[in-house]
Amino acid sequence: MVVVVILAVLAATIIPQFMGATSDAKISAAKSHIAELESALERFYINMDRYPTSDEGLRVLSEPPGGDDKKWRGPYIKQLRNDPWGTPYQYKRPGVHHPTSFDLWSRGADQAEGGDGVNADIGNW
Repeated sequence: MVVVVILAVLAATIIPQFMGATSDAKISAAKSHIAELESALERFYINMDRYPTSDEGLRVLSEPPGGDDKKWRGPYIKQLRNDPWGTPYQYKRPGVHHPTSFDLWSRGADQAEGGDGVNADIGNW
């Protein structure tokens, strides 16, 4: 019985520390993915002399756009993946934060615009 109580006390003190680590890891992964996508978008720009339109979105990083495929030197990424919370990354050209280029962001844990803490949007701004 004493051993069970000791294990319960240890678990109660250790588990909350790991809960925060999971959120931090997801935020770090989203920042890393955004940096990777931003780099791929810059390579797209160098080859195509333009950024993808908002309608084309990020899919032109893995498959050629219609019409301009002679300049396209992709794929620029192996696979377009969702953010760590399972939703697609958001892309807007021209951007609100970067009017001469693009905005690229994840909506965060709450999967909604805005928010604070772990629910905050994570973007290239």
